[in-house]
Amino acid sequence: MSSGYGLHGGPGRCFPFWQELLACYVVNTSADDDSGKKKCGPVLEDYYECLHHKKEAARVKALQAAYRKAEAEGSRETAPNAGQIRNLGLLSREDDTKKVLGAS
Repeated sequence: MSSGYGLHGGPGRCFPFWQELLACYVVNTSADDDSGKKKCGPVLEDYYECLHHKKEAARVKALQAAYRKAEAEGSRETAPNAGQIRNLGLLSREDDTKKVLGAS
């Protein structure tokens, strides 16, 4: 909230962005000239993103769509088999044999 207090007391999550925006307006504008507001565009954009998370939501949606598309296009035929996984070197042949036989 622009008041500076969050839901559970303390500073709100966007309060630092609000302070930065106000500082930009104070430095770049005066009572007679508002043309300095244009310089505060990126700061205002950051504040709105903190409030509404629109860019973040758009990125998440794009990533999810790309993941679903790749998952749908990919087939299990290209997935590694058990032998290829063993060849990664994570398990030695002796450990693998003991686990299969049930010996400790």
